[in-house]
Amino acid sequence: MPLPQLNPDTPEFPKVGSAAKDPNGLLAMGGDLSPALLMEAYSRGIFPWYDQDSPILWWSPDPREVVLPNQQHWSKSMRKMRKETDLTLTTDTVFEEVITACARQEDPLRWVTEEMIDAYIELHRLGYAHSLEVWQQSELVGGLYGVAIGAAFCGESMFHSTSNASKFAFLTLADTLFDCGFHLIDCQFETEHLRSLGSCSIARSKYIDQLTLAQPVKIEWPGTFAPILR
Repeated sequence: MPLPQLNPDTPEFPKVGSAAKDPNGLLAMGGDLSPALLMEAYSRGIFPWYDQDSPILWWSPDPREVVLPNQQHWSKSMRKMRKETDLTLTTDTVFEEVITACARQEDPLRWVTEEMIDAYIELHRLGYAHSLEVWQQSELVGGLYGVAIGAAFCGESMFHSTSNASKFAFLTLADTLFDCGFHLIDCQFETEHLRSLGSCSIARSKYIDQLTLAQPVKIEWPGTFAPILR
């Protein structure tokens, strides 16, 4: 069955239930990365993922990988690091540097293209996309970015240049967002790395239900992030 192509003038996503089973979640191609279309996609449980050599591809996998409140997992070694580390965290201070570092780290696949970087910088300017930065003194050594939609945070990518910096960022993000009332963190696809941090798979239909409940909730993005000792 041919992949649906979005009308460039009036793009409209197909129903997510029509997404391919192999490759899992491939839904449509085309359109653009305008803020309006990106936020429409996220509101429907859809995200862009493609490389430099392909058109824009849109995905909605089933099952969906998420982290739910109180399910984030600090391993023994990460709990020890949390107590002893000299790393510090900031948010939304160097978004462009974070997304650019993520793009460098995921080479050679290079799915964070220049087009994607520009699009998410614009989403950040509009207050939808956020970054978490990990610092060792004045050096940026890790971070992540994603999109907040109501009480859901849709994680996109993370990077590290020192051991465990991205894990530290992700787990602190989860602690802080869930303490603020966020309902879930979307991780898109299962990976061994995410599973080690507490992610789980849920049916796409359940994810859409939870996303629908999360969207109207108004939560101000936290201005500070610090490890929470429990």
